[in-house]
Amino acid sequence: MIRIHKDAIRPFKKLRPDCSRCFGYCCVALYFSETEGFPEDKAAGKPCAHLNGDFRCSIHGDLAAMGLKGCISYDCLGTGQKVAIETYEGKDWRQSPELAQEMFTVFSVMKQLNEMLWYLTQADLVSKEESLTGKIRKRIREMEAMCGLTPAGLLNLDIISHRENVNRLLREVLSSLGTGGSGTWKNLAGRRGTLAGRLDLIGADLRRADLRGADLGGALLMGADLRGCNLKGANLIAADLRGAQVQGAQMEESLFLTPGQVTGAVGDTRTGMPPWIGRPEGWSG
Repeated sequence: MIRIHKDAIRPFKKLRPDCSRCFGYCCVALYFSETEGFPEDKAAGKPCAHLNGDFRCSIHGDLAAMGLKGCISYDCLGTGQKVAIETYEGKDWRQSPELAQEMFTVFSVMKQLNEMLWYLTQADLVSKEESLTGKIRKRIREMEAMCGLTPAGLLNLDIISHRENVNRLLREVLSSLGTGGSGTWKNLAGRRGTLAGRLDLIGADLRRADLRGADLGGALLMGADLRGCNLKGANLIAADLRGAQVQGAQMEESLFLTPGQVTGAVGDTRTGMPPWIGRPEGWSG
C-alpha cells in the first residue's frame, strides 16, 4: 500500500502545466493528426490555427464538445513554462523567430526529462527497498540538473541513453513490488493478442476484473470497459487509456499513471485517483 505523507505531492507540483507562463509550445512544436483527436493535421513547428496572438487557445472551452480528445489528454508536465521562463528567460518564438526551431527541439527534450522525473518521483514514493530508493533519488537529482542546462546543453544530451537508464531502474522497482498480477490476469493476458508489440485490449470488457498488480505497461486500452476494476499496484506506464471507462475503478494506488492518461479516460466521482493527479473536472457522478 502506498503511504502518503503531507509532503508527498509537493514534488509533483513542479511538474504541473501553467499555460499562463508558456508560449503555446504544445500548440506549435508538436505534430498533430486529426485522426488522433486534434483539430487538424499539422506539421511540427507550425502553429495551430486556433492559437491566438496571446498564446492562448481560442477553442479551449469547446474541446470536449468538439471531441478533440488529443488536445484534452495532452499534458506537458510543466515543460512549457520551464522552457519559456527558465531556459529562455522569457523570450518567445514570435519575438525571436531565429530561435524558434531550437526552442521547439528544446521543448521536446525537456518534455522527456519531465516525463522521467514524473515516473521517478512516483517510484520514490512506492519503493520499499533502501538500495533502490538511493538510486532513484540520485537519478532524480541528475534529471533536475539536466533541466537547468542551457539550450546547447539540453540539445547535446544523449536522451535515449538516459531513458534506457531510467527504464531499467523502473523495471527494478516493479520487480521489487512483485508486479505481474494474479493467475486470473495472467490467463486473460495470455488469451489476448498484441498490436505493434503492445497488448491489445482495445474495447475489452474487463468490468470488475481483479487487476491488482497486473502489468499493463504499454497496453492498448482505448475504449476498454474497466468499470469497478481493482487496479491497485497495476503498472500503467504508457498504457493508452483514451476513451477507457474507469467509473468506480480503484486507481488510487496504480503505478506510473500520468495526468494525460487520466484526462483521456472516462471516469466519475467514484473513481479512485492518486492524490498527486486529482480528478478531472468533467468526471461527474
